[in-house]
Amino acid sequence: MSRARRVLAASLASLVAVAGCGVRPSDVIPVGAPPSGAVAPARPITLYLVKKGKLSPVTRPGRRLSQADTLALLAAGPTAAEQARGLTTDIPLEAGPFSVTTGPAGRVVVTVSAGAGELSTRAVEQSVCTPATATLQGTADVTVTGTDKDVDPRKCPE
Repeated sequence: MSRARRVLAASLASLVAVAGCGVRPSDVIPVGAPPSGAVAPARPITLYLVKKGKLSPVTRPGRRLSQADTLALLAAGPTAAEQARGLTTDIPLEAGPFSVTTGPAGRVVVTVSAGAGELSTRAVEQSVCTPATATLQGTADVTVTGTDKDVDPRKCPE
């Protein structure tokens, strides 16, 4: 037998072996009803940017983010459209990454990767108001802490 015929015969034998691998056909298996109900609408993200030295709440469309990721958006700065409206941020990129922990009685701790004492007053306010708005009723007491000290707990000043 020639080499080509042997290769063809071996290939056919392998194909027959794979085709009969033991999986048997079955009937349709019921698994219950498909999902139903309304789809939750996307929740806008509220950031506190700075305009003419004052805090300015800005909403952006999008999916729900963690509070730390929302603070990272602040450090990244305003979008081009927001910049065109005169909005800026006082939070430096070096302040990230952030972590946010929520404790009992509406207490929130924002930890920055830089010195909290090095942050401007507006940067602290941005770091307080943005996560406070994401908590229930927006009345959280927020402490900003960093590598050097803590900023006393405060509520959003608006």
